[in-house]
Amino acid sequence: MGDARRRSRELTAARQVLLQTNPLAEARAMKLASLLFVPAILLSACQPGDGESVPGDDSDTQPYAGIAEDAVLRVVGTEPFWGGTIADGQLTWTTPENIEGTSLPVERFAGRGGVSFSGQLGGQQIDIAITPGICSDGMSDRTYPFNATVQLGGDILTGCAWREGVDELADG
Repeated sequence: MGDARRRSRELTAARQVLLQTNPLAEARAMKLASLLFVPAILLSACQPGDGESVPGDDSDTQPYAGIAEDAVLRVVGTEPFWGGTIADGQLTWTTPENIEGTSLPVERFAGRGGVSFSGQLGGQQIDIAITPGICSDGMSDRTYPFNATVQLGGDILTGCAWREGVDELADG
């Protein structure tokens, strides 16, 4: 049950990252929210009503500024293994089957609780939400400063992220 609670919170946080005052971003958020709605509702039935709300200060209407627009971001996940580098409006998506990776253009938008990137990978929509928070990849003692939630087609992948050249990764 703990994994279901964690996944529901991650989905809720990822969805909330997308909610902002920008009408175009809101349209994207609604599209992603509709794709996440059913699993989130099913998982929320297992959740206690703890009063959690949108990440950050709910009176803050400014976009998240913790990741600079020119930052090079690295994202990684396990089960299944995946990774990527986001820089200059491009995502290079890697898997064990495609170590060199596939490059594609992505659009960045900043919500109140993080940033997200959207594009098309092999004919499927890919959305990556990066939110602040200590993250563990579950395979090592390393910790990362950001959580990464990826929706690729109908799959939800969770992992970690860091800013290349900025964040020092901690080994536990």
